[in-house]
Amino acid sequence: MQLRLAGVRPGARLLVHAALGGTGLSPTALRDALVGVLGPRGTLVVPAFTPENSTTSSAHLARIRGMDEDEVRAFRDRMPAFDPRRTPSQGMGAFAEAVRTAPGAARSAHPQTSFAALGRDAERICADHRLTCHVGEESPLGTLCWEGGQVLMINVGFSACTAFHLAEYRIPKPPLRMYACVVNLPGGDQWTAYEDVALDDGDFERIGKDFPDSLVRRGRLDGVGGRAETMLFSLPDAVDHALAWMTENRR
Repeated sequence: MQLRLAGVRPGARLLVHAALGGTGLSPTALRDALVGVLGPRGTLVVPAFTPENSTTSSAHLARIRGMDEDEVRAFRDRMPAFDPRRTPSQGMGAFAEAVRTAPGAARSAHPQTSFAALGRDAERICADHRLTCHVGEESPLGTLCWEGGQVLMINVGFSACTAFHLAEYRIPKPPLRMYACVVNLPGGDQWTAYEDVALDDGDFERIGKDFPDSLVRRGRLDGVGGRAETMLFSLPDAVDHALAWMTENRR
């Protein structure tokens, strides 16, 4: 694989978003190749989100569409609590699952926006993910940003760039909203409500379009009968750009 040509370097802390359908790339082979290039000092990180564990997410609302109140209540009563060791990620793709399920992988404990990681700093990066901080400073994303991490996008565009969410926490007086999910507590599975920043990725594609091309290294990975375009960039650069863009353009 052309990972070094794409800009991946030993020792990096690398957040990867990948959509491998049609590329001919194997999720496990890509995972192992990335771990190999990053080496013993590097760390591979992926989003391992579980948006269906919610009362308000689009993923959850799609599942209960067409149900009456009693059916919705019964459905939510049956919903399993998030278990960082066992709950699969949802909508994150086969590559994220290949990382999450790899021997030695760590996973943060947030019941809706967990991250999984492999490598030297995996346990530390995934530790202490606060419930009231989906993807802010007290999440693995915040840790990666403060430590100068990089982002590698494989066959996906900026609309899926989780890094931009961190900027939403840094704008002055960000809008807040209530969230709810089912969690495992000593007394059993319980629904828990909490307040956090109102996340909105509706303009991420526009934010990415204005991201200076000089800050993005573009490459490709050839698979069996397919190809994936790649973008590599600094996570702090992406957050700084998104913060400036949101401050200017969001009202």
